[in-house]
Amino acid sequence: MEYGYMRVSSKEQNEDRQIIALTAFGIKEKNIFLDKQSGKDFQRPSYKKLIKKLRQEDIFVIKSIDRLGRNYEEIIDQWRIITKEKRASIVVLDMPLLDTRQKERDLTGVFIADLVLQILSYVAQTERENIRKRQAEGIAVAKSKGKHLGRPPMQKPKNFNAIRKMCDNGEISITTASDMLGISRVTYNKWIKE
Repeated sequence: MEYGYMRVSSKEQNEDRQIIALTAFGIKEKNIFLDKQSGKDFQRPSYKKLIKKLRQEDIFVIKSIDRLGRNYEEIIDQWRIITKEKRASIVVLDMPLLDTRQKERDLTGVFIADLVLQILSYVAQTERENIRKRQAEGIAVAKSKGKHLGRPPMQKPKNFNAIRKMCDNGEISITTASDMLGISRVTYNKWIKE
């Protein structure tokens, strides 16, 4: 069986580029697995489901190595699980050197494929770290300019003190007070601590 795997980092990102590549390779849409979450680790539901399905001589196809993941050690480990434990083949569409279907690869070919995999896995993790660094730098610059990030803080309703007094006197519970104010218990408790 041939299976395709796609990953995008968020629900807003579009996976069309990957699905086009996988179907052009010949993967049936019913055999394509998609996760919409970060590549920082392999705790992804569709990925886990696909790995459980894989059998000896199946083919695991991805568009590029960074779609598999962005953690160097885990990519190497997952590659080993797929090719050695599951005894399936891997095809990375945008990197022909990372095609394990070739049965009669000599030692040099295997060495080059392993070397390319390690380099690309390193690059994928480095890019993830750089994205995180750029985000942190952007946030720091925005804060230094006095910009507020995230949602604006919720304002306490005018009747907050009256409802809090009723709660403090034991007339109503925290849950009732939160409901009357239209806020969560977490928010209510946070406001009390302020």
